[in-house]
Amino acid sequence: MGRFIGIDVAKRQLDVAERPSGARWTATNDVTGIAGVLERLAAAGPVALIVVEATGGYEIPLVAGLSAAGLPVVVVNPRQVRDFARALGKLAKTDTIDAAVLAHFGEAVRPEPRGLPDELTQELQGWLGRRRQLLEMVLAEEQRVAVAARVIRPQIQQHIEWLRSQLRDVDAQLQQAIRQSPVWRETENLLRTTPGVGPVLATTLLAELPELGQLNRRQIAALVGVAPLNWDSGQQRGTRHIWGGRAPVRTALYMATLAAVRCNPVIRAFFDRLSAAGKPRKVALVACMRKLLTILNAMMQRRVGWQPALTA
Repeated sequence: MGRFIGIDVAKRQLDVAERPSGARWTATNDVTGIAGVLERLAAAGPVALIVVEATGGYEIPLVAGLSAAGLPVVVVNPRQVRDFARALGKLAKTDTIDAAVLAHFGEAVRPEPRGLPDELTQELQGWLGRRRQLLEMVLAEEQRVAVAARVIRPQIQQHIEWLRSQLRDVDAQLQQAIRQSPVWRETENLLRTTPGVGPVLATTLLAELPELGQLNRRQIAALVGVAPLNWDSGQQRGTRHIWGGRAPVRTALYMATLAAVRCNPVIRAFFDRLSAAGKPRKVALVACMRKLLTILNAMMQRRVGWQPALTA
């Protein structure tokens, strides 16, 4: 079966735990330390799975090295691992404990190994992350200028204009990144044939949802976080909620759905039918998000553009 390895990644240190042997050791999170990790893992026998938490970028050199060495590695959601630790009754949290929990998680759950996306995808994800940061800063400054003293407002307004110019530059970089790949260019063109789908959603799907077109409609909806989840226990019957999934994709999909409700005949008819049936607006919008995602997923499976008669 091989060993299950959990690696807790910090800025300067890597904590490694193995199952079933229980061995634990540390290394520095730099070129020398990562090379040592690769050498030790290769020398100790077959590896079934290596589990690493997403840490905002500190894990990238390690995962890149593991993937290049042909080792099975998966980057997992920290919240999912933390919930797993609580289920085991492990409430304490240290780097050593986290590494052991990651190894146990890999052995028990067996997530599918996935390496890092290719270099262009990482570049696209980086620009998208920067775009979200700029939007948050613009919103924060716009809220400040409304309550700031009169003498301060010109400075804040000047900063807002600078942030918006940076935002335009980032959008240009995103488009340039897409145009570097013929496959991405074709995919973006297909996605944007759909009324309501603009450059932001198309770019977000390219970078954050590479599984689009590879899963069925239920799987893709659950992955994004727009699938309704039951909340029933005993005689209690609760309303259905969406939860989890990929927040950046869901945010972009929501904004595109607001546009699609106005300009996409299929989505507009679906929204009107739900509203006429008495569904609350938010419920109807979430259902439209799921329908739009399902349509885009089917388009990518068939590699065809928008076809109203078919999608209806």
